[in-house]
Formats: sequence, structure tokens, C-alpha cells
Amino acid sequence: MKDVFMALEDVSVEFPIYNAHGRSLKRSLVHMTTGGHLGLGQDDRVVVRALSNVNLSMAHGDRVALIGHNGAGKTTLLRVLGSVYEPTGGRIRSRGKIAALSDIMLGIDAESTGHENISIRGRLLGLTHKEVEQRRDEIADFSGLGDFLEMPVRTYSSGMVLRLAFAVSTSIVPDILLLDEWIGAGDSNFLNKAENRLKQLIGETGILVLATHSLELARNICSRAVWMERGTVKADGPIGETIGAYQTAHGLFHDNVSPLRAAPSNE
Repeated sequence: MKDVFMALEDVSVEFPIYNAHGRSLKRSLVHMTTGGHLGLGQDDRVVVRALSNVNLSMAHGDRVALIGHNGAGKTTLLRVLGSVYEPTGGRIRSRGKIAALSDIMLGIDAESTGHENISIRGRLLGLTHKEVEQRRDEIADFSGLGDFLEMPVRTYSSGMVLRLAFAVSTSIVPDILLLDEWIGAGDSNFLNKAENRLKQLIGETGILVLATHSLELARNICSRAVWMERGTVKADGPIGETIGAYQTAHGLFHDNVSPLRAAPSNE
């Protein structure tokens, strides 16, 4: 879909803290920071302002890295883009199918078999029953779980569960892909196959938004960076320029090295 897009207009997200009572506590919280700003809402409740007046626009072919320290608002922004959180201010406009790989374990039922979980997870991803059945053999083959797919997931190792969840979650190519850090799926034998699958998915999707702490990974995968700071957009521009400004501001001189190479765009 060439006309895929996503736009945020003055988007804010606030979380009320209902158990914070007392004037002295409220006064002290106003001057603290954790994942944005802590302050007082209109009804004198303590609120966490996780995002504040964020304006962004993304179009087909964009590969956007969200960078910033812990609590800067990267994951919150991803969850807003994925409709997990509803903005308390502003609005979001988008066109295209959105998929978030921030929680690939969502919907996995330990008492159900692997095959049953393919159906459950597939439906949660928005697939019809027919679409799930069309993908079932490919998902099963990619997972490498064989006859274990007939067994309850509670009998799986943690690595096997992750392989199943990853195989289902990456079986469709969305128009907009939201990724919270790079996913390392399963054991070493499965890891290379999973990384190649993920790079292929990134190359085929219309828009990628990747939240990561690895600046080297951001450079390898993305062409644009959005620097988040205390729930606001500090800078938005070409990947090298924005990362350079971020490193200078925080006195960073060495990146976390990633062996991955840049994934191709589908432009």
C-alpha cells in the first residue's frame, strides 16, 4: 500500500495516580521525573505525563528509530501508535494495517496445543479463520516444533514457546510495523532464521517504527531518528545527524555494536 501513512498531532498521554494523597507528597512529585513529567492534573490529581504534545508524520518507506534513555517515552509512543494507549490529548491519523511486535506472547494459552495457539494468536492479529488456515503449514514449518504442536504449550520450554509466538507474529506483512527492540527468538539454531525473517519483514513493510537503545542497530536498520526526552520530541531528522546530536548531548562515544546489516526498504 503506497498511500500508507501515520500522523500524530499534539498527542499527549497522562496516567493519573489515584493513591498519591497529601499536599506535601503532591508538591514533591511535581519536581520529580519518571518516564515523562510528574505533575498535577486539572482536578488536583497527581498525573504522569508520559507524552506531551508530540507531533510526528510518517509516510511509505520511512524507517524511523525512536531513541532516548529509559523513561524517555519510546515505548509509550509505540503503544499509542499501536492503539494500546488512547491519547488524552491530540489525535492520531493513519492509513494501513498496523502490527506491533512489542508483545508477541499476547494470547498464548498454556493449556492449549501449539496448533490451537496458532489459531488464537492469528485471530488476535486480525486474521480470519481462512487466513489462519492458509498460513498454518508455513507457520508450523518455520517454528520447527513438529509433533510438539499437538501438545499443550505448558509442556514446552520457554524457547519453544517463543519460537511458536514469533512464527505466528511474523507470518503477516503489515503496512506499519512497530518494533520494541530487536527480537531474539529461541535457541541459537533458530536465531539466524528468526533474524533473517525479521529483516525480510522490515524490508517489505511500508513504515517501520523501531524503539531501541542500540544506536548502532538504529543506524543499520533506519534512515531517520526521533530523539525522545521526558515524553517530548527533542529532535527529528536524518539518522546520523540526530544520533550525533544525542550522543553529544549525553557524552556518549561508543555504540552497542550490532552484527546486523541494514534491511532494504520496499520503495
